[in-house]
Amino acid sequence: MGLVAATLCGLPQAYAAKIPLQGASGFDEFVRVQFDQQLGRTRVAGRVASHLCFSLALQQEWRATAGGMETRLKSVLSNAELEVSLRPADELRGMPQADLASRDAALLQQGYESLLGRPAQSVSLVSLSPVTTRWSATWVDAHLPSGPLTVEAFIVPLSDDWVLELSFSNIAVKEEYDALVRSLLAGLKVHQGPVCGSQTAF
Repeated sequence: MGLVAATLCGLPQAYAAKIPLQGASGFDEFVRVQFDQQLGRTRVAGRVASHLCFSLALQQEWRATAGGMETRLKSVLSNAELEVSLRPADELRGMPQADLASRDAALLQQGYESLLGRPAQSVSLVSLSPVTTRWSATWVDAHLPSGPLTVEAFIVPLSDDWVLELSFSNIAVKEEYDALVRSLLAGLKVHQGPVCGSQTAF
């Protein structure tokens, strides 16, 4: 798997990092992660191209590492992680589904089914907003080491060329997971236009 414009400049920079996205559009792409100590919130802004960017917000402090088309955010206060991934739409062109989000969900499911060696027993694909779709799949099998397994990802088609995938992990308490999802979806925005080309927008 692999990633809006609330500007991040002007916030107290208790923690800030720029994470390069390798192999994107050739523009000076990056993800910036910034913790606002006063608000107790981490803002994340990512630029895919000079005209295309996104942002999101998470409660508490999160820090980032990156590799290739993926950025992984780790909570400072717990083991929770958020994977922020970009997928080129070219990878989805062989899928028969009608739209980018559905094609991306199908490819995610294929990947997990290949990894686990069996089809999912339950699959859900729900449109949560005009820009976000939630995909989840569950495997119920006594041979799985951890018992029943459910995976979930939030899919955001950024343009005809790029899809953003967001997924949490290492969260054992449902209430904590639900709160993080609410925070993520409430602050998730996609922007197109000149604002994305400005260094000051990040």
